[in-house]
Amino acid sequence: MSSCTIPIANTRSVTGIRTAKLATWWIIGSEIVIFGGLLVSYLLLRLHNLDWAHDAAHTNTWAGAFNTFVLLTSSYFVVLAHQAAEERNGAQAYRYLWYTIGGGLVFMLVKAYEYGTKIHHGITLSSGVFWSFYYTATGLHGCHVLAGMIIMAFVAHAAKKGENLHRVECIGIYWHFVDVVWIFLFPLLYIAK
Repeated sequence: MSSCTIPIANTRSVTGIRTAKLATWWIIGSEIVIFGGLLVSYLLLRLHNLDWAHDAAHTNTWAGAFNTFVLLTSSYFVVLAHQAAEERNGAQAYRYLWYTIGGGLVFMLVKAYEYGTKIHHGITLSSGVFWSFYYTATGLHGCHVLAGMIIMAFVAHAAKKGENLHRVECIGIYWHFVDVVWIFLFPLLYIAK
């Protein structure tokens, strides 16, 4: 098999959807179950714990809003990367993917600042049920951002060489999922007091 040949597993599909894209949707489906269960648990407990408003008042709404802006901007760049990949412009897709990774890095740095500030003030995972959910949900989300950045770096490297450009769409779908999760987390943890 030559290095230019796409493996048959990526080209055949009974459903008419590329295997890589179908696998991406399967992964997102499983992640919806994980985050969905976490968010439903949070909402059910929140309805019975009205005193959580006191804890929620200690979240940094400005940092959360800034991170929302950063993730939405990074999603715009991943859309541009997908458009460039569709046009077979691997160099441009590479550049936009790295802009997206940069957005993910900014997000993680702001999250590290938030965690550091809270821990410095004695607010940890064991400070109460609200903080358990806060650290679990935002930490799990942060792990997904980090995983997306790492995978995106590999996809960008291949795209720069004009290889496997179809993967740009797959990592884009995953990155949009990460953004949608944050769109739920931000109001639930930062705004709903």
